[in-house]
Amino acid sequence: MDERREAVLPGITVAASRRAVRISSEVPLTTLSSAVVGGGQAVVHEILNLHVDDKYDGGRPDEDLAAAAAELGVDGPFVGLMTAAYTEFATWAVESAGDLSVAAVVSVGLSNSSSAGITPPIGHEAPAPGTINIVLLVDGALTSSALVNAVITATEAKTMTLAEWDVRTADGEAASGTSTDAVVIACTGRGEACDYAGPATPVGWLAARAVRAAMTRSCSEKVERDVGRRGW
Repeated sequence: MDERREAVLPGITVAASRRAVRISSEVPLTTLSSAVVGGGQAVVHEILNLHVDDKYDGGRPDEDLAAAAAELGVDGPFVGLMTAAYTEFATWAVESAGDLSVAAVVSVGLSNSSSAGITPPIGHEAPAPGTINIVLLVDGALTSSALVNAVITATEAKTMTLAEWDVRTADGEAASGTSTDAVVIACTGRGEACDYAGPATPVGWLAARAVRAAMTRSCSEKVERDVGRRGW
C-alpha cells in the first residue's frame, strides 16, 4: 500500500505508510503522552508512530526511534511511539463543532488484548505483539489538567469501542485495551484555553466521537482483511 496523506486539521498533516504514521504540524504542539520518546509533557512539531517487527525485543526503543526519525527526515524534538500493528492501515477521524476541531489517529493491534485488573502482569516476559496507539489532535488550547482529562476521555472511548466489537482476551474476558497501549494528546494552543476535557465538555465530546469513529473504522477494516480467520 502506498503512503496515504491527508491534512486533518489546519497546518497538521497525517501520512501513513508501512514504515510509520507521521504527524507533522506547522505550529508547535503541546503534548502529554505515554510515548517511548518525548513522553510526559513536550512541545514538538512531529509525532511518529513507528512500525516494528513482531519479534522486536524492545531493547533500545529510544535509539531505534531516533534512527528511524532521522531516516524519515524528522528534524528536531519529536514524540515517538512503536507498534507491531500495520501502520499502513492506521485510521483517523475528524470531528468539529463551531471553532473547535479534533482529530483522532489510531493504529490498532489486538492480539495482545488485556482486561485491566483481571489480566495478570507479564513479569519479565516480553508482551505479545499488538498495541493500540491513539494520537488525539486538538485544534485548540488545553490546560495541563485538561490534557490529563483528555487522556481519560480517549481511553474511555477506546474501551467502549472494544466492548461494542466484543473484543476478548485470550482468557475470554472483555478487553479494556492491550497491555502496551499508548496515548498522545496534542493541542495547537489556538483560541481560549479549555480547563476541562471530559466527555461532557465540547472538546471531550468531539474527542470521544473522533476516537470512536477511528477505532470503529480500524476494527471494521481489520474484520474485512481477516475474513476466514478467527479472533482478533
